[in-house]
Amino acid sequence: MAILIWIVFVAAAVLEISGDALIRWGLHVGRWPCIFAGMMVLGCYGLLVNQVRWDFSRLLGVYVGAFAVISVLAGKWVFREQVPLPVWVGLSLIIMGGLIIQFGKSM
Repeated sequence: MAILIWIVFVAAAVLEISGDALIRWGLHVGRWPCIFAGMMVLGCYGLLVNQVRWDFSRLLGVYVGAFAVISVLAGKWVFREQVPLPVWVGLSLIIMGGLIIQFGKSM
Protein backbone atom coordinates (compact mmCIF):
# COMPACT_ATOMS: atom_id res chain seq x y z
CA MET A 1 0.00 0.00 0.00
CA ALA A 2 1.36 3.40 -0.90
CA ILE A 3 2.79 5.50 1.91
CA LEU A 4 0.50 8.36 0.88
CA ILE A 5 -2.55 6.28 1.78
CA TRP A 6 -1.15 5.62 5.26
CA ILE A 7 -0.48 9.34 5.68
CA VAL A 8 -4.11 10.03 4.72
CA PHE A 9 -5.31 7.38 7.22
CA VAL A 10 -3.20 8.83 10.05
CA ALA A 11 -4.31 12.39 9.30
CA ALA A 12 -7.95 11.28 9.05
CA ALA A 13 -7.69 9.45 12.37
CA VAL A 14 -6.19 12.51 14.06
CA LEU A 15 -9.06 14.61 12.68
CA GLU A 16 -11.66 12.07 13.80
CA ILE A 17 -10.22 11.78 17.30
CA SER A 18 -9.83 15.57 17.59
CA GLY A 19 -13.38 16.22 16.39
CA ASP A 20 -14.81 13.71 18.82
CA ALA A 21 -12.70 15.11 21.67
CA LEU A 22 -13.95 18.64 20.92
CA ILE A 23 -17.57 17.50 20.90
CA ARG A 24 -17.10 15.46 24.07
CA TRP A 25 -15.43 18.36 25.88
CA GLY A 26 -18.05 20.82 24.61
CA LEU A 27 -20.85 18.62 25.91
CA HIS A 28 -19.21 18.22 29.32
CA VAL A 29 -18.57 21.93 29.86
CA GLY A 30 -21.54 23.28 27.92
CA ARG A 31 -19.56 25.05 25.19
CA TRP A 32 -21.54 25.00 21.97
CA PRO A 33 -18.75 26.60 19.89
CA CYS A 34 -16.54 23.60 20.73
CA ILE A 35 -19.31 21.22 19.68
CA PHE A 36 -19.70 22.99 16.35
CA ALA A 37 -15.93 23.09 15.86
CA GLY A 38 -15.84 19.35 16.51
CA MET A 39 -18.56 18.85 13.91
CA MET A 40 -16.51 20.78 11.37
CA VAL A 41 -13.39 18.75 12.16
CA LEU A 42 -15.37 15.51 11.75
CA GLY A 43 -16.58 16.78 8.38
CA CYS A 44 -12.95 17.34 7.36
CA TYR A 45 -12.15 13.78 8.43
CA GLY A 46 -14.90 12.48 6.14
CA LEU A 47 -13.65 14.51 3.22
CA LEU A 48 -10.06 13.42 3.74
CA VAL A 49 -10.56 9.69 4.28
CA ASN A 50 -12.74 9.46 1.18
CA GLN A 51 -9.92 10.79 -1.01
CA VAL A 52 -8.61 7.23 -1.07
CA ARG A 53 -10.27 5.69 -4.13
CA TRP A 54 -11.05 2.20 -2.87
CA ASP A 55 -14.28 0.28 -2.51
CA PHE A 56 -16.16 1.69 0.49
CA SER A 57 -16.03 -1.55 2.51
CA ARG A 58 -12.30 -2.00 1.93
CA LEU A 59 -11.56 1.66 2.61
CA LEU A 60 -13.33 1.79 5.96
CA GLY A 61 -12.33 -1.75 6.89
CA VAL A 62 -8.63 -0.92 6.62
CA TYR A 63 -9.08 2.60 8.01
CA VAL A 64 -10.77 1.22 11.14
CA GLY A 65 -7.56 -0.66 11.94
CA ALA A 66 -5.47 2.50 11.63
CA PHE A 67 -8.06 4.49 13.59
CA ALA A 68 -8.16 1.88 16.37
CA VAL A 69 -4.39 1.97 16.85
CA ILE A 70 -4.26 5.77 16.92
CA SER A 71 -7.32 5.95 19.22
CA VAL A 72 -5.83 3.62 21.82
CA LEU A 73 -2.47 5.41 21.69
CA ALA A 74 -4.21 8.80 22.01
CA GLY A 75 -6.17 7.52 24.98
CA LYS A 76 -2.96 6.35 26.61
CA TRP A 77 -0.68 9.28 25.82
CA VAL A 78 -2.91 12.31 25.30
CA PHE A 79 -5.76 11.56 27.71
CA ARG A 80 -3.53 9.68 30.19
CA GLU A 81 -5.89 6.69 30.39
CA GLN A 82 -4.85 3.28 31.64
CA VAL A 83 -5.38 0.85 28.78
CA PRO A 84 -6.33 -2.58 30.14
CA LEU A 85 -5.18 -5.86 28.62
CA PRO A 86 -8.56 -6.66 26.99
CA VAL A 87 -8.28 -3.44 24.96
CA TRP A 88 -4.83 -4.47 23.68
CA VAL A 89 -6.16 -7.93 22.80
CA GLY A 90 -9.15 -6.41 21.01
CA LEU A 91 -6.87 -3.99 19.20
CA SER A 92 -4.76 -6.87 17.92
CA LEU A 93 -7.91 -8.54 16.57
CA ILE A 94 -8.94 -5.32 14.82
CA ILE A 95 -5.48 -5.02 13.27
CA MET A 96 -5.66 -8.61 12.05
CA GLY A 97 -9.08 -7.90 10.55
CA GLY A 98 -7.73 -4.85 8.73
CA LEU A 99 -4.86 -6.91 7.33
CA ILE A 100 -7.27 -9.59 6.12
CA ILE A 101 -9.42 -6.93 4.44
CA GLN A 102 -6.36 -5.30 2.84
CA PHE A 103 -4.55 -8.36 1.63
CA GLY A 104 -7.36 -10.94 1.48
CA LYS A 105 -8.47 -9.64 -1.90
CA SER A 106 -5.26 -10.91 -3.44
CA MET A 107 -5.68 -14.40 -1.95
